[in-house]
Amino acid sequence: MTQQTSDLALATRGLRKRYGSRLALAGLDLSVPSGVVYGFLGPNGAGKTTTMRLLTGLIHPDNGTIEVLGRPFGRSDRRRLFDVGALIEAPSFYPFLSGRQNLIELAASGAPVSAGRIDEVLELTGLREREKDKVQGYSLGMKQRLGIAAALLSDPKLLLLDEPSNGLDPAGIVAMRETLRNLSATGKTVFISSHQLGEIQLMADVIGIISAGRLVREGPIEELLTAEGTVRVRVRPDEVEQALVLLAGFARPVPPSASAAEPGWIAVRTTSDRTAEITRTLGLGGIWALGLEAGNDLEMLFLELTGGVPVAGAGGAFFGVAGGQAGVPPSVGEIAA
Repeated sequence: MTQQTSDLALATRGLRKRYGSRLALAGLDLSVPSGVVYGFLGPNGAGKTTTMRLLTGLIHPDNGTIEVLGRPFGRSDRRRLFDVGALIEAPSFYPFLSGRQNLIELAASGAPVSAGRIDEVLELTGLREREKDKVQGYSLGMKQRLGIAAALLSDPKLLLLDEPSNGLDPAGIVAMRETLRNLSATGKTVFISSHQLGEIQLMADVIGIISAGRLVREGPIEELLTAEGTVRVRVRPDEVEQALVLLAGFARPVPPSASAAEPGWIAVRTTSDRTAEITRTLGLGGIWALGLEAGNDLEMLFLELTGGVPVAGAGGAFFGVAGGQAGVPPSVGEIAA
């Protein structure tokens, strides 16, 4: 049963968007609870970026509804984005200004910012030591962190983040994870579109997976991984077809499937305690298993539901209100128009 949207920080119902002859979203229903980290996953071309642009008013849906923080969101509601911090597409700052000065300019053009808030967000994102340096000298990872600071200036209740770990080194990724988890612990909702499945598994409370513009699975991550156990078995590529026939008896709730990306590997939706039964079934049919993996990790669930492999996205992004021309943040007038 669909959760009541009044209980949600973010909700879409029947969201559709077409670009010419290409259908980018085909009736997307998302239910994002308040106060969680929500991982939004899907292969390239599944509709993630289109969804993010719709949620921030950069484009408008052909059909369907969006609710943000419990209220309908449409063309005339863009000032409500002052309650939302967002990262969409490429970082966009004044390169000849320092990190601090960029935040000062953004604070002056957006929602009211309390005294000392710039110091707080610089400290939170680990940029205090480089706050006086010009942004043109920042690494991609530093620009991402400055983007987080920009998104947090107005102390928003909802963060919409597109590939927030882009450009970060391993230590930066860990710090990012801890920061976002801490923000959700204070009651904020963090919505992350990402291709880094391992990181999402460590960070997210709830996930939604889309494929071809449709939601294919959504729910608390621990519940989904517990219910969606998978065993992967490897056979010789020329034996895959025969192995699928032999394993047809395991076709609950879905039939075994062969991996197009990894020839010879077959995924069987079942619990790990049936691995011996799987190998015995193959052996009785004259096929010897060359490899066996059992578990319920997010990557295995993702591969099974999307029928493909997780592919790294292009990765540009911007924290703060929304897009803008290259190198120039958008003004409040552009955002509220």
